[in-house]
Amino acid sequence: MARVYNFSAGPSCLPEEVLKECAAEMLDYNGTGQSVMEMSHRSKAYEPIIEDAEKMVRKLMNVPENYKVLFVQGGGSTQFAMVAQNLGIKNKKAAYIETGVWAKKAAAEAKKLGIAVDVIVSSKDKNYSYIPKVEKVTGDYDYVYICFNNTIMGTHYEYIPETGDIPLVADISSCVLSEPLDVSKFGLLFAGAQKNLAPAGVTLVIVREDLIPEPEACLPGTPTMLAYKTHADNGSMYNTPPCYTIYVLDKVLHWIEKNGGAEGMLKRNQEKAEYLYNYLDNNEGNFYHATTEKGSRSLMNVPFLTKYSTGATDEASVAKEKEINDKFVKEAAAAGLVNLKGHRLVGGMRASIYNAMTLDGVKALVEFMKKFAEANK
Repeated sequence: MARVYNFSAGPSCLPEEVLKECAAEMLDYNGTGQSVMEMSHRSKAYEPIIEDAEKMVRKLMNVPENYKVLFVQGGGSTQFAMVAQNLGIKNKKAAYIETGVWAKKAAAEAKKLGIAVDVIVSSKDKNYSYIPKVEKVTGDYDYVYICFNNTIMGTHYEYIPETGDIPLVADISSCVLSEPLDVSKFGLLFAGAQKNLAPAGVTLVIVREDLIPEPEACLPGTPTMLAYKTHADNGSMYNTPPCYTIYVLDKVLHWIEKNGGAEGMLKRNQEKAEYLYNYLDNNEGNFYHATTEKGSRSLMNVPFLTKYSTGATDEASVAKEKEINDKFVKEAAAAGLVNLKGHRLVGGMRASIYNAMTLDGVKALVEFMKKFAEANK
């Protein structure tokens, strides 16, 4: 079967070049006679892999020397707790900017741990379809928390909030290395790997060294594995790390470097996103429209609705909208364009066009959309 164009929000498509390299090395990595899947994380064969992965993260993201690069498990959702347990220890108070589901869940997790959470601004009034502007955050907060790119809602920060001496924490799971980012403006960054970096299983954490407390200084009851210092002091190998996922991540990082680094990814992603948004904004008969406001649009996740998504709640309208959406997703899949079903909180469809998605894939999607609109107008 031919390769499909995979528009999944995550786990997402990986560069074909990387997949082929992994396949070629599956039974014998670097002359060891074994797969990385089988390899001891303490072995001389594996250690250079995780060391190179850290080196490449530092190089591609221009990570300052006073930051630790960690590879941990548990996904971004575990970071919701780890951030609070490790950073919310002085005043037990934090500011959250609520721009969608993931920031809202992160705030809820911090509350469970006894953090006094201030939602200082929210875009809930318009179903999180925009990023609110925050000029400067002040107060006795231990940290300020944002989700830099909102996978479900398709929004993205076009600015970095000014927080002064208050550490800024950002979830960059769905936009990591899709563009240059000034790490020094943040106290902590984290990213689940399964969108732009690797298969699911590893989470990248970049944290300023002075924000890493001793384990006993974390919130009471913090498990050993949820203290950043545990991982920082042990080279991310306190326990068995997700070895194979880190191996793939290292290969993806080299692929990013080969294709121009973060700057090259930004150019690639702008070209894809502009092609799709231009069609959504100018399609004949306004059959489709993007759900996010201009000025807040993600380059990675593009939700869109058809003209049948009127917002009406009567039974006939809801049934028609479901019928057309289901038809779109089914026919797109038959045409080799998969995982386009929208999230239930937005509806419609969603095209996630992460780093590995090609411009050809986006063009194929737009051509399908044109034919579908003509057949269903």
